[in-house]
Amino acid sequence: MAYIGREPQIGNFQVCDAISVVNGQAAYTMQVNSVNVSPETANHMLVSLNGVLQAPGSSYTVSGSTITFASNLVTGDVINFIHILGSVLDLGVPSDSTVSLAKLTATGTKNSTTFLRGDNSFAVPSGGKIGQVVTTTKTDTWSQSTSGNTFYQPTGFSRTITPTATSSKILIMTTASFSGTKEYEFGGKILRQIGGSDAEILIGDAASSRARTFMSKRTNEAQDFANFNMTVLDSPSTTSEITYRVMGATESSTTLYLNRGANDSDNSGEWRAASSIVCMEVLA
Repeated sequence: MAYIGREPQIGNFQVCDAISVVNGQAAYTMQVNSVNVSPETANHMLVSLNGVLQAPGSSYTVSGSTITFASNLVTGDVINFIHILGSVLDLGVPSDSTVSLAKLTATGTKNSTTFLRGDNSFAVPSGGKIGQVVTTTKTDTWSQSTSGNTFYQPTGFSRTITPTATSSKILIMTTASFSGTKEYEFGGKILRQIGGSDAEILIGDAASSRARTFMSKRTNEAQDFANFNMTVLDSPSTTSEITYRVMGATESSTTLYLNRGANDSDNSGEWRAASSIVCMEVLA
């Protein structure tokens, strides 16, 4: 809202500098820290003269930064204080770092683990927060002579994580670049290991003699990569250390490679790749 004239001070409580009485003088200049100040009105002030609060309007008036008493003051009179209240109808904006938790009317527990909701209550954040993120990256190559449909773990290609609560889930995201010496079907999967016991995180249903895997891909040439991007949300229900291992397999006996093609001759037509595992704890 616009104001005609000077806009009122809001919640700006000030105590004026001490004023020395001049014999036979009624008008005095009000200052705070030696700077003239102008109250909103005489009603927005507390004035004490000789230890007695003065009535605004009848005992004194205000014009700008000048206070004028109803009669001239004399030697011996004492202006004890002039307290300017600002606009007493509006508290204004609190100063920084002046409102404590105890001043809030919100319900619930107020501490470092809760937040203030839109319904004026404190609550613990709901699930879905990421508690920790760990990763393993493998940029060197690996090779393994395989038997058909047997899974192998590339050396050094695993990631450990220790959940902070049994209710936490673990989001695993892996990328692995396998290849082989023949145009075979390749399989990729993730194993969860807790205390030496392995469990397959996600594989297809059993169906007679068909091989079971998380993902599979057939290459067209020996130098092709079978790239596996595997993502799964695991529910291990433990606070023990967990090791997640990426495994690769071929449909028949051959040599399985990671991060390189089967040919891998020294020319610009051959590629080297990188593989990684990312594990994130998702809090309940």
